Amino acid sequence: MFSKTRVTETRPTPTDAAAPQAAPATPDRPTPEAQAAATPRVRVAPSVLSADLTVTGNIKTQGDIQIEGTVEGDIRAHQLTIGESATIKGEIVGDDIIVNGRVIGRVRGLKVRLSASARVEGDIIHKTIAIESGAHFEGSVQRQEDPLNNGGTKKLAPPTAE
Repeated sequence: MFSKTRVTETRPTPTDAAAPQAAPATPDRPTPEAQAAATPRVRVAPSVLSADLTVTGNIKTQGDIQIEGTVEGDIRAHQLTIGESATIKGEIVGDDIIVNGRVIGRVRGLKVRLSASARVEGDIIHKTIAIESGAHFEGSVQRQEDPLNNGGTKKLAPPTAE
């Protein structure tokens, strides 16, 4: 009564045998590009900078990073963990920032957490913040809905003479 056809099976024709081609996109079969875009991003282990490593320059990643060493420059990451032995001299920006070590510079993040061993000298711009008892902090704290947007600071153009 019903017939079953296999959508995923293609039968080569004499012209297809010499040069295989990608199957056209149909509602049943999306293009490979559409399949790649539809698949969720696989979480990978964070990049780790060990305690004996010193970096001079900026670091930028869309992934996660854990820093145990010294960085003299700005850091931007999705999730950023500053280890107890780490020292950062520069601005750090991320969706989720956990500070266990020392930061000298501005911190901008959606979620910022200073652990008991944290030492921060600089301003913190955040959406949510948690500061554990024992954390050392010198600077100002400011809550913003979008702290990743250049810290929310808008630079005004100098007035023009008319």
